[in-house]
Amino acid sequence: MPSNAIRIWGLQGIPEILPGTDLAETILSALQSSHLFADVDPGRDPLVFVIAQKVVSKSEGCIVRLSDIIPSATAQTWAATYHKDPRMVEVVLREARRIVRMDRGIIIAETRHGYVCANAGVDASNAPNGTVVLLPPNPDLSARRLRQVLETSLDRHVAVIVSDTFGRPWRTGLTNVALGLAGLSPFIDYRGQIDSYGRPLHATLLAVADELAGAAELVMGKTSGIPAAVIEGSRFNPIAGSGSELIRAAEEDLFR
Repeated sequence: MPSNAIRIWGLQGIPEILPGTDLAETILSALQSSHLFADVDPGRDPLVFVIAQKVVSKSEGCIVRLSDIIPSATAQTWAATYHKDPRMVEVVLREARRIVRMDRGIIIAETRHGYVCANAGVDASNAPNGTVVLLPPNPDLSARRLRQVLETSLDRHVAVIVSDTFGRPWRTGLTNVALGLAGLSPFIDYRGQIDSYGRPLHATLLAVADELAGAAELVMGKTSGIPAAVIEGSRFNPIAGSGSELIRAAEEDLFR
């Protein structure tokens, strides 16, 4: 494979994930069944596993039954105005550390983790009927645990990204981003390097973990039942890393 190319495989054969499922062993089993490594470069490049937040959350039991939720007056009023399920609205309000905007039937909230996203990450898609799935309490810890098992079992350098689908304030459409990660820096830092015209770069800090998450979604999809992908040949700094580094500090946020 050329040095400037990467390969991405969607990992098929992962069954429905339930609370308590050993997700790392399930991924390893699917990897073995796929015979993926028959095609992998014998140079043993590091591998990046991009794993959908939804299956991580399910394995960790981050599922709420809506029948157990008693909506507050605020949730009931807002839900009635926009024809929403008040129980779902209540879960979103509980998961939010800060409400950024509630308007036109959309709730943008800051989660306990510091992510700013729709519905505080609460999602009913690909969830059992009558339930919603929450974000993992600590996506970086989830990524570290998965990486430890995958790297030991595969005997090669492995990085793990826990990804989710976010909207973007100034662009239409969704893209996948890295919530938690382990085994790579979330950035490629070009600051101080010289561009092709001899000028120094001052602000080019590339969010490579988000780019890898977005690229992996191309083979994972939302309806194909492929919640994980393997990337070979990507350039990254193989350090411990943390997804929390991608969260912009409040003092740098011009839109608060």
